[in-house]
Amino acid sequence: MARNQATVLVIDDEAQIRRFLRAGFELEKFSVTEADSAESGLRAATLQPADLIVVDLGLPDGDGATVVERVRSWSAVPIIVLSVRANEAEKVRLLELGADDYVVKPFGMAELLARARAALRRHRAPGDMQPSVRVGPLTIDLSARAVTLDDVRVPLSPKEYRLLQVLAQHAGNVVTHQHLLREVWGARHIEDTHYLRIFVRKLRRKIEADPTRPRILLTELGVGYRLAQGAEAPVPA
Repeated sequence: MARNQATVLVIDDEAQIRRFLRAGFELEKFSVTEADSAESGLRAATLQPADLIVVDLGLPDGDGATVVERVRSWSAVPIIVLSVRANEAEKVRLLELGADDYVVKPFGMAELLARARAALRRHRAPGDMQPSVRVGPLTIDLSARAVTLDDVRVPLSPKEYRLLQVLAQHAGNVVTHQHLLREVWGARHIEDTHYLRIFVRKLRRKIEADPTRPRILLTELGVGYRLAQGAEAPVPA
């Protein structure tokens, strides 16, 4: 990705901070989009996908953490959080929600630009993840957090949805038992593979035509699970 093609979405309610960030990013040949609230920021992230998001933690209509969590539910775009809160617990919380970096105010533009370039280098090209994933008759709308089978809403528990969400974010690729357990149940449960067996069985009863011969949620013996993709996926009736 050429640097002069990168777009950054700045979400901050302080006009002075937005002007400061715009000047710094534009000097480095970034294209800048602005939003002054969580709602407008989420709308911009959906309608005009950026290569990088910089979001302030304190927004007038909600916590910036909500923006991080919502965007991360369907996109891998790098996210840098800005905040006056410097405590370690807060940093850990944001990073666990999916932020890529955390910069404490006040900060220097040179530092932020360096962190922005590093975040962009660590991520694959934007657009690889889509807000909606379709596998045969199954559609997982990651943005709306909705799952339908043959256009009929599938009722899922929070844990069932989270498990399917993680698999959808890696559709076509094997996701290990440990990664799924960490993402759905937390790091303390990475050895509790029986949790996965139980919830995979529940999911298959809801999304497979024949749960004993799955064609959507596939098992990779001894490794993990995979959401089917392409030619593997069943064709809708």
